[in-house]
Amino acid sequence: MLTVICNEPRSLTAVEREKPLRKPGEILIRIKRVGVCGTDLHIYTGNQPYLQYPRVMGHEFSGVVEETDSASDLNVGDVVYVMPYLSCGTCIACRQGKTNCCTRIQVLGVHCDGAFTEYLSIPHEFVHKAIGVSLDQAAMIEFLSIGAHAVRRSNIQADNRALVVGTGPIGMAAAIFASLRGAQVTVLDTRDDRLSFCEEHLQIHAAVKIGEGDKERLAELTEGDFFDVVFDATGNARAMERGFEFIAHGGTYVMISVVRDSITFSDPEFHKREATLMGSRNATHEDFRYVEECLRNGLIPRAALNTHRLTLSDVPSTFATLLDPKQGVVKAIIEC
Repeated sequence: MLTVICNEPRSLTAVEREKPLRKPGEILIRIKRVGVCGTDLHIYTGNQPYLQYPRVMGHEFSGVVEETDSASDLNVGDVVYVMPYLSCGTCIACRQGKTNCCTRIQVLGVHCDGAFTEYLSIPHEFVHKAIGVSLDQAAMIEFLSIGAHAVRRSNIQADNRALVVGTGPIGMAAAIFASLRGAQVTVLDTRDDRLSFCEEHLQIHAAVKIGEGDKERLAELTEGDFFDVVFDATGNARAMERGFEFIAHGGTYVMISVVRDSITFSDPEFHKREATLMGSRNATHEDFRYVEECLRNGLIPRAALNTHRLTLSDVPSTFATLLDPKQGVVKAIIEC
């Protein structure tokens, strides 16, 4: 089977590997679609903190059941999507239902090899039948679920003001699900094309460009109160630190981003607000099911989000172009 390996930063190689043998309790999947995530781009550029090379990237994917297991209710030929966070089920986080932050988590495409290949054999409990959604939609469930999880974790309310800093796919997902909860959403970014995309395709209140006068504009939009919930999806340590400035008194700051750096903030400013600081990692089965339902009901602009397509064999030669802002990439999908 064709497999694309990231040997080291900025080095991708296509090789032939043996098709995996299904183990008891696993589902063998023929992979059909793989979404390219910011994590994959960080792996490619050498900025992912939880990874060792070489690695087969890819954790947003859908496919068709090739071989099934008696413990599963899936059948050969079923269209499926995968929760790529392989949790242990027994650690302190898993015992609380927080499988997304399992102490022994193995994320496909990060801690172990992922979906830039033609077949994977996955424990059946992480494989879900796609009901009423296409292969393309099913491949988008994972990244959307990360935004949905962050929004659910924030407990944002219908009358709240939300600020999403960073309008990559994860930031857009947070904006989508905050809007679906009835919040008034503002987005903040450096890129005009991303801000214009959000204004055109997402149900947002305002789009603000980072630069001179941006804080004053955010204050104006909120009558000087700033935001009940701030979501950071920048992947930039300085931006993450600056986000503390935009929290309303009594507000919440949700860091979806992860960076290698330490993050610092002013304790007096944080304390006087009685602010809440949250990390948000991955997503849970509950989030995946919710996103699938939203896609099925047409609540997410899936066609607009999928801006680019490529084939698995094209990946070594064309992957780097996805990093070029001039390409206007929101979500690229690889066809296998």
